[in-house]
Amino acid sequence: MENRKCILILTADAGFGHRSAALAIQAALEDLVGADCDLHLLNPLEDKRTPFFLRDSQSDYDLIVKEAPELYRLGYDASDKPIPSAIAESALSVLLYEVMHDLVETYKPDAIVTTYPLYQSALEAVFKIDRRFIPLYTVVTDLSTVHRIWFHRAANACLVPNSMVRDLALANNLKPEKVIETGIPVSPKLIQENRTKTEIRRNLGWDENRLTVLAVGSKRVDRLIETVNTLNHSGFPIQLAVAAGKDANLYENLKAIDWHVPAFLYEYVTNMPLLMHAADAIICKAGGLIVTESLACGLPILLVDVLPGQETGNAEVILQGGAGDMATTPLQVLETLSHWTINDQALLKTRAENSRRLGKPYAARDVAKIVWQGAQEGPTDRRRQRIAGRDDLQNLIKHYHFPLIDKLTDIRLRKERE
Repeated sequence: MENRKCILILTADAGFGHRSAALAIQAALEDLVGADCDLHLLNPLEDKRTPFFLRDSQSDYDLIVKEAPELYRLGYDASDKPIPSAIAESALSVLLYEVMHDLVETYKPDAIVTTYPLYQSALEAVFKIDRRFIPLYTVVTDLSTVHRIWFHRAANACLVPNSMVRDLALANNLKPEKVIETGIPVSPKLIQENRTKTEIRRNLGWDENRLTVLAVGSKRVDRLIETVNTLNHSGFPIQLAVAAGKDANLYENLKAIDWHVPAFLYEYVTNMPLLMHAADAIICKAGGLIVTESLACGLPILLVDVLPGQETGNAEVILQGGAGDMATTPLQVLETLSHWTINDQALLKTRAENSRRLGKPYAARDVAKIVWQGAQEGPTDRRRQRIAGRDDLQNLIKHYHFPLIDKLTDIRLRKERE
């Protein structure tokens, strides 16, 4: 087909939020342009040429945030300063240059959208060296506490979740016209569902009339077992739907509970939007993905865990916006639900109303329109505008990239032998 466009969607698997946002954008683009575009969702960190410590950062993320959250917070805060951030960007330009260059050469995209911030510096290097500038869009996946590395001059536009992050982008020297408030992309299924709670519950096999609380766990959520077991013995006329987030041990422990209320247990779900639409409230951690989806569904949010760093800001958005409450112990969870449900569930209804006000269920569609417009305009070719020093820059990257990778690989192999 003539004028068929190609769009690269880049992401990573450090947590669930980056890939989920990427999948939402992919689905929205498929709905918007369908057969007129080739879409490729890729994780450059999976490439074998990516330095091992960047590849391993994805699997190490769970371990670090679970076992050493304060250490993670220290590293996050220390790197969120101008000089460390600039050093990191320079290193990433070299470390990821070859991978990014080959992606651009292989797919020849008309536009690129990334839901992970570490690719921008290397893409900028590719654009400058090849003198071919491809429309680049960065989608920020945190609600409030956002690392400065997200805000990069190479992006045609930085797509942010709200006015708070917009202000941060401007404070980090992005031009106002480059910062667009869209919300964080969530699955288009959230807006495609038009059945009532009663109809959805009937389809799921849940009680149609009981107050329904959805609890979402994973390896990163502490005390979920104690929390749901406290509700199980509370005497509340509720039903629980509990998703273990691929945590097999958590799922087995959930099955071992002697349930006194209706409980529906899921080791892993692919229909989270459906479960959210069927629930009256949600218990979860302050992750960007789960919080954003909950707001898009208008769910009152009971936060039971907050990762120091970016999740602190997510929690602040929820609490200050009146869309939920924080409970750090099972007893506090019970107390909060009691407050929500008295007086004909007055506070629960207020929390739901505030959640709907903060939610942006159409974010993926809005992002897709912006990216598609960029793809229509396509790359800017400046190869005839030769710039002095171009060959020197290219040779510098090639010269330093391979020895650095080889050296780091040797260190890793030596450690493995020890």
